Amino acid sequence: MNKEQYTLMYRLEDEHWWYIGMREITHTLVHAANGNGHWRAVLDAGCGTGGTLSRLPAGSWGVGVDFSPDALQLSRERGLKWLAQASVEDLPFADASFDLVLCSDVIYHLGVAEDTRALREFCRVLRPGGMAVIRVPAYNWLRGAHDAAVHTRHRYTRRELHRKMAAAGFEVVRTTHANTTLFPLALAKRLLEGRLTPPVSELQSPSRLSNWLASQALRLEALMLSRIDLPWGLSVIGVARKPAAELASDTAPVSS
Repeated sequence: MNKEQYTLMYRLEDEHWWYIGMREITHTLVHAANGNGHWRAVLDAGCGTGGTLSRLPAGSWGVGVDFSPDALQLSRERGLKWLAQASVEDLPFADASFDLVLCSDVIYHLGVAEDTRALREFCRVLRPGGMAVIRVPAYNWLRGAHDAAVHTRHRYTRRELHRKMAAAGFEVVRTTHANTTLFPLALAKRLLEGRLTPPVSELQSPSRLSNWLASQALRLEALMLSRIDLPWGLSVIGVARKPAAELASDTAPVSS
């Protein structure tokens, strides 16, 4: 991703509707799958400028990894210390190190040559029964100027993400779309881009009113996602567990 995009992300991550709403959606999905939403050891795989890591619930311990030194420097400016520069395809952690892996809009990136390899790495570093929440952009036909600015390699369908997570060794709990309510506006922008509107990145500072309205739309989606999956939207999110068979074998009684 361009350095200026990281700088803009750092400036907007605390207040922009996208980041606020997506953090709430992620929390909702974790809570719905886990029952209490609390995990002790959390890996943010592709932590960017640290907005998610800096907002983990009390009692959680977070580690961030990112390939970009620019992103990690901005994370340090937030006061974050447990950071590592590495690729999500080759994580510098031992097997079964984390309870939860979060990966938000990372494996779609040009810098990730093999998304399935990254997913296998997430599964490897999770403890048996641990969970991964993976978010990617939806629909390859929806590519636009923002994708060029953030170096998009690929956009996904729900079925594709489900298949790849399963192939990496996960038990897929659910896949859903998100950013559904604003999808018609985004579609219109893509269709008009370069014709009636200039092709620019979508990561811009919105007006106070539009920021509030969009954040409320995503809060509504978070409430809906606590009960149902959404059939379309700008993002695809997969929630999956590492199989707990190892735990079962460890605790199984020894036959006489």
